[in-house]
Amino acid sequence: MQNVVFVYMTTGSRQEAERIGSALVQERLAACVNLFEGMTSMYWWEGQVQQDSETVLIAKTRAERFEALRSRVVELHSYECPCVVALPVETGHAPFLNWIGEQATAS
Repeated sequence: MQNVVFVYMTTGSRQEAERIGSALVQERLAACVNLFEGMTSMYWWEGQVQQDSETVLIAKTRAERFEALRSRVVELHSYECPCVVALPVETGHAPFLNWIGEQATAS
């Protein structure tokens, strides 16, 4: 079974999420990216509590591809400090996890 992580990210718009997600899949940094539109985020920024609508991305990839994926997201992202965090997958349906490993390959 592959060493898989889900990478949680947020963007300020669906268009930005689609652009980033498409690049990650096309460049094989992720096997798949899911988009969840319409999330409300509340957070501290520049000394004040902010509230914005965001789009969430969850990328499925191999753990060893995370740094390349993170670097690419930071390069493409409009935020000064984007959320890009890896969550380890402890277990799952082996054929699906293997598929992720086969798709998220170095080019």
